[in-house]
Amino acid sequence: MLKSLDDDNHVKTRLCQYEALQTNKGKQIANQFVMSKLEGQNIVLEKYGLETHSSSYIGEIERIESESLDSIKMKLTAIEAKNTKRYFSQIFGLFPEKLRPSGRKTFLAYDGMNNTYNLAYEVLKWKVQRAIIKAKLEPYLGFLHSIQFGKPSLICDFQEIYRYLIDDFLIQYCQGLRVKDFTVKSEELSGKKKGKREYLNDSKTSDLMKKLNTYFESKVEIPRIKHGNRQALETLINEEALLFAKYLRHERDSWIPRIAII
Repeated sequence: MLKSLDDDNHVKTRLCQYEALQTNKGKQIANQFVMSKLEGQNIVLEKYGLETHSSSYIGEIERIESESLDSIKMKLTAIEAKNTKRYFSQIFGLFPEKLRPSGRKTFLAYDGMNNTYNLAYEVLKWKVQRAIIKAKLEPYLGFLHSIQFGKPSLICDFQEIYRYLIDDFLIQYCQGLRVKDFTVKSEELSGKKKGKREYLNDSKTSDLMKKLNTYFESKVEIPRIKHGNRQALETLINEEALLFAKYLRHERDSWIPRIAII
C-alpha cells in the first residue's frame, strides 16, 4: 500500500480542535466568528453610507457567561440574528426596486434575488471548504453552528467571516440586472406538489460565476503570512484557516480573523 508521508499530519490539529470545544478557547472562538461577521457587515454599511451597527454588540458578546458552549452558541446566535436582520433591511434598499426582496430567504427561496444570493454564498462555501481541508481541520466540528450528522459546521462557521464580501459583490453586480435576466422553473416540492421558483437565466448565471471567481482573485491590503503586503481574497481565506489551525495547536496566543477593507 502506497501512503503519503504527511497523511497523518492532521492528527494533532484535530485533537486540539476537539479539546478546544471542552475549554474556554471554544467560547473565544465562537465569539470571534460572530464579532468578525458583524465587523464585516459594518464595513459594507459604512461603504454605502448606511447606519452601522452600534458598538454595544461587542459588550453584549463579551458579557456572555455560561459553562455550556451550547448555551453560549444560542446567545451569540440571537445577537447575530438581531443585527443581521437590521443589516439586510438596509442593504436590500440598494438593489433595483423591481428585484428587491422583502427579506432574506435561504433554503427553498422562491424569488430570484434570494436564489442569486444563495448561489453566490454556495461559491463562498466551496472556497472555505477547500481552505479548511488544506489546513487539516475537521470540517464537521464547529464552534458556532450546531454539530449534527451531515452538517459541515466548521465550514458554516468560517463562511460567516466572509459573507460581507459576497454582499458587497452582489450590491454592485445586481445594479445591471433586469427582470428579463431571470427565469421561472417548476420544481417538485414536498409530496407530489409542484412550485415555481425564480433563478438567473443560464447566460447570467455563467456571467455571475465568472465575475465572482474574478472577484476572489482581487487583491486586498493585508500582508501574507510569509511575504508580500497584498494578497488575493481567496488566498486570505486559505491563510486564515492555517492561522486558525495554528491557534488550535497552541502555536499562536490568539486568533482574530483579518478583515479586508473593501
